Amino acid sequence: MQDYNSNEHTSPVRVLIADDQRVTRQGLVALLSLLPQIEVVGEARNGREVVEKVAEYHPDVVVLDVQMPTMDGLEATKHIKQEWPEVRVVVLTMYAGYHRLTQQAGADAFLLKGATVEELKTAILGET
Repeated sequence: MQDYNSNEHTSPVRVLIADDQRVTRQGLVALLSLLPQIEVVGEARNGREVVEKVAEYHPDVVVLDVQMPTMDGLEATKHIKQEWPEVRVVVLTMYAGYHRLTQQAGADAFLLKGATVEELKTAILGET
């Protein structure tokens, strides 16, 4: 696994975006594509799809919403962390009340959708 705390990345951090709202996914893809340290490798519309795409794409980081159909982000986080504990999971949601539940599910970072680009980048790269 790469050391994402270093400023000298040999290759971009591979990120998978999961949100049931298309405009949110597209916005995150467009935004993250502007950052040279990050490569968006895929998108998912629901929790079940994100788990399948983690198996397919082997991302370094998954950025996901909590409220998604088929399987919610909490359940998807549990599956990801059980199967691929090295994958960093960043929860990005509108609801502050999910913070403790996302920690219990194994998420590595929690952000509200009102976060800044710098906060999102820091959460993805695992910087403190």
